[in-house]
Amino acid sequence: MKFISAFLLTIAQFTSLVAAERPNVLFIAIDDLRTDLHCYGNAQIHSPNIDQLAGVGTLFERAYCQQAVCNPSRSSMLTGLRLDTLNLWDLPTHFRQRIPDVVTLPQLFRNSGYHTQCVGKIFHNWRQDDYRGDAVSWSVAQEMHYNSHGNDKAIVQGKVPPDLSDVPKCVIRDVPDNAYFDGRVAQRAVDVLNEVREKPFFLAVGFWKPHSHFNAPKKYWDLYDPAEIKLPENRTPPENVPEIALHNGQEILRSYKDTPTKYPTDDQAREMRRGYYANISYMDAQVGKVLDELDRLKLRENTIVVLWSDHGFHLGENSLWAKTSNFELDARVPVIISTPQYNQSQRSQSLIELLDIYPTLTDLCNLDAPDNLAGKSLVPILKNSKAKVKHAALTQHCRPAYPRHGEDPEAMGYSIRTGRYRYTEWREFQTHHIIARELYDHQLDPLETKNVISDAGRLLSNRLAKQLAQIISRPAPPEQN
Repeated sequence: MKFISAFLLTIAQFTSLVAAERPNVLFIAIDDLRTDLHCYGNAQIHSPNIDQLAGVGTLFERAYCQQAVCNPSRSSMLTGLRLDTLNLWDLPTHFRQRIPDVVTLPQLFRNSGYHTQCVGKIFHNWRQDDYRGDAVSWSVAQEMHYNSHGNDKAIVQGKVPPDLSDVPKCVIRDVPDNAYFDGRVAQRAVDVLNEVREKPFFLAVGFWKPHSHFNAPKKYWDLYDPAEIKLPENRTPPENVPEIALHNGQEILRSYKDTPTKYPTDDQAREMRRGYYANISYMDAQVGKVLDELDRLKLRENTIVVLWSDHGFHLGENSLWAKTSNFELDARVPVIISTPQYNQSQRSQSLIELLDIYPTLTDLCNLDAPDNLAGKSLVPILKNSKAKVKHAALTQHCRPAYPRHGEDPEAMGYSIRTGRYRYTEWREFQTHHIIARELYDHQLDPLETKNVISDAGRLLSNRLAKQLAQIISRPAPPEQN
């Protein structure tokens, strides 16, 4: 009897050890979320569920995307490669058209014996669906992964309640959560957790909000008093900014092309800001449903939770709307990692990039990572929030902001964020000649209201230029007279 008990104990210990070496991964992707969360310091935002996740994990204060538009950002993050390696900067191009045999993050988990499943938007909506979103990355067919944000209109039984807003891009209807994509994504993710609970899984859950349209159910709009919605302090372009750094904000402003000024009035701007906040709270509630089910099933103790956004967003700051710039509001993103091993609540000021998530997860799950990954494992920071894995984070964006499919851009802006500065070089794409530069001192000017490159000494400029040249993978620019 003692032998049997000892044998059973040994099996239990072995099972526990295997589970610890093969933790589950809940991979939560958010679309167009800048760091407007309560846990990131915006006390106006109602985001209790993401705040709670931050309370049991590591919140990265200085996380940056590789490009502030969906396809390049997600492609870089999910392949672990820089965009100049992928040769990809537009919306339509699938990364396998550039590197057919690249192994994606979920594909590596699948190849390593995990059940990998996608619910919602993880990879981008490519206009050509040749790869079915990237079917080789998943153990089963993806669900709710391919659609258009413009198609996310309220679906209810019976008559659709009236729209209480007359502001372009804003819709206020008194409907339940599952009237829109994200409510249905959350419900399906809850179901999948129950289906896969007995095997090691990599479950990717992609939420479509807070991306426009700003059409969260009315109860989330009601969280925000219109009288308390303020316009940004920095509503004009930065002083001395080169024109190439700006853009036309077409995602939002094309809805205002028939208005007298072709630009939102102050009241319309406030309504859109309120709508963006409502979308955040709606998305947060759906995240909460998934996390609650993870807890109810007692899976949290062996599950790594990673929450990230593909890029930031402008809501009238610097005269800009939406994304496609290299400014801080577009480049900086929320990243929160909660693990069973490092479950302390901590905040890190260390610089990181989205492409660091791939090697971090392979490290945490004891998987053999591809040898071509450009990112760095963040495990040292999970162990010690003051640890550093890099001294600068690179974000880039091309001009035009949305190049035509198959065409090279005319120019590329490369921007590094260091502990204090944001330094940007705009280069002709073919010749690599520098055509404009920007420098923002975040210690003195965190809102990036003045380009001080002309005031910077040669020593500082040269140091930052050298740091940038060490990161980018395209050839260094030729010497210029």
